Amino acid sequence: MNQNIQLTLNFVKKELENAETGHDWWHIERVWKTAKAIADEEKVDTNVVEFAALLHDIADSKFHNGDEEIGPQKAGDFLRSLAVDEETVVHVQLIIRNMSFKTSLGQVQFSSPEMQVVQDADRLDAIGAIGIARAFTYGGYKNRELYNPAIQPKINQSKEAYKNSTAPTINHFYEKLLLLKDQMNTAKGKEMAQQRHTFMLQYLEQFYAEWEGKR
Repeated sequence: MNQNIQLTLNFVKKELENAETGHDWWHIERVWKTAKAIADEEKVDTNVVEFAALLHDIADSKFHNGDEEIGPQKAGDFLRSLAVDEETVVHVQLIIRNMSFKTSLGQVQFSSPEMQVVQDADRLDAIGAIGIARAFTYGGYKNRELYNPAIQPKINQSKEAYKNSTAPTINHFYEKLLLLKDQMNTAKGKEMAQQRHTFMLQYLEQFYAEWEGKR
């Protein structure tokens, strides 16, 4: 393994050791591994992909009072401490600033093949069995209801409305998770997303049946 990648891995693992468990080191590791697998089938700068995958949640704005600049800044400071070339540093920062789902609800300022790979890997970790587990973990962390039939999902939200939502976790399936399959960029990402999407639909069918006492 590239020494700078190893140093980045060690840094992120240490920084996120006490993170909320849906956005902890294990999330980063899964995204990193998936990004590498997708990158194997794409023409991309693998160093940029790995740095961005490892650092994309180094300071998630959700846990920093909505500050969307602290993450890119922290990532850039760390990469510069390793003497990583400035072009790579800036590219990684641009990916971190622009790859999130909430950013896609506003004005996206940047895209690149490398960003598409990391974005797919991150979105894949938001769907399927692990995505469901992460959604309820975060919902519990925020003390949100599992489900409330009186509160309908809000589709086509603005970025600000999405960021400020306190809706039940089941609503998050309709407001984000079920939308991700059709937003995948790469062939491998699309292939992997299909199966995970189907699993979420099956889960929701079971959830509602149990809610109504039918199963």
